[in-house]
Amino acid sequence: MSSMRCVVALLAVLAGNALIAAAAEKSGSSSATGEIRLTDATIEINYTGNAAGMDRNEVREWIAASANAVQSYYGRFPVSRVRIRIEAGEGHGARSGTTYAYNGALIRVGVGRYSDSADLKRDWIMTHEMVHLAMPEFSDRHAWLEEGLATYVEPVARVQVGQLTEEKIWRDMLQDMPKGLPAPGDQGLDNTHTWGRTYWGGALFYLLADVRIRERTGNRAGLQDALRAIVANGGNVEVSWDVRRTLAMGDQATGTNVLIGLYDEMRATPVSPDLSQLWQRLGVRLSHDSVEFDDAAPLAAIRRAITARRGG
Repeated sequence: MSSMRCVVALLAVLAGNALIAAAAEKSGSSSATGEIRLTDATIEINYTGNAAGMDRNEVREWIAASANAVQSYYGRFPVSRVRIRIEAGEGHGARSGTTYAYNGALIRVGVGRYSDSADLKRDWIMTHEMVHLAMPEFSDRHAWLEEGLATYVEPVARVQVGQLTEEKIWRDMLQDMPKGLPAPGDQGLDNTHTWGRTYWGGALFYLLADVRIRERTGNRAGLQDALRAIVANGGNVEVSWDVRRTLAMGDQATGTNVLIGLYDEMRATPVSPDLSQLWQRLGVRLSHDSVEFDDAAPLAAIRRAITARRGG
């Protein structure tokens, strides 16, 4: 598979390779600005481009907050060391991100040099890219498993550590998850590589998996347990694994066959789950531009458990 994952350009995900990553390492000048040391990992931060005027302390806090969310969700940081290259440009906020598995884990993120704390706290890209560190490399046709994971886990991880509200992420799911449904001519997630199917179709796979695991285990386990097991057994961006081996490892941790079963359902067949029914069972509905919760809904406890903070 390509050695990179890209937030904004699916074609870059599918076509990238180690030569691109090597060029990225050599392009431009960079200056190390120190490290962030976690309990089980080290983050090295470098800057390229015109970073004059950029508040590097705020950037550091933003990176640390993203790392905290990912470390908390997985029970550990996915890799022992990652280099983060901030590519400074004009304007405000983060603009794009790419994660490489070339010569060790590397994340590149474009950031406007006039970004302030509010700009960075609104950002999702850094956490999204760090979630990519927590999944082995697969072949190109499985890009949806990688991008869908980052799309689904990023907001859940941030809610669990108090960086987002439950209302925010469920409203976004209600509004955006339909983008992942198959259109006419769809041939399943392994064979249909549109933006919507890759990002939101993948996210829908993980949402359905999370709910099914919790239903089958009486809400004692969820997707988070499966993903933690994959990482604990060495699954991360620095290794290339078979998809079935990876999903089976997650299933073993939950005592179910949900991941393998759902993969077989959706990989080569256009599956269109009834989202209206799912939202009703979870007890979430849109009311104007906000979301309302029904705690008497059949799966309300599952909804709450998905975003509840877990121990390490």
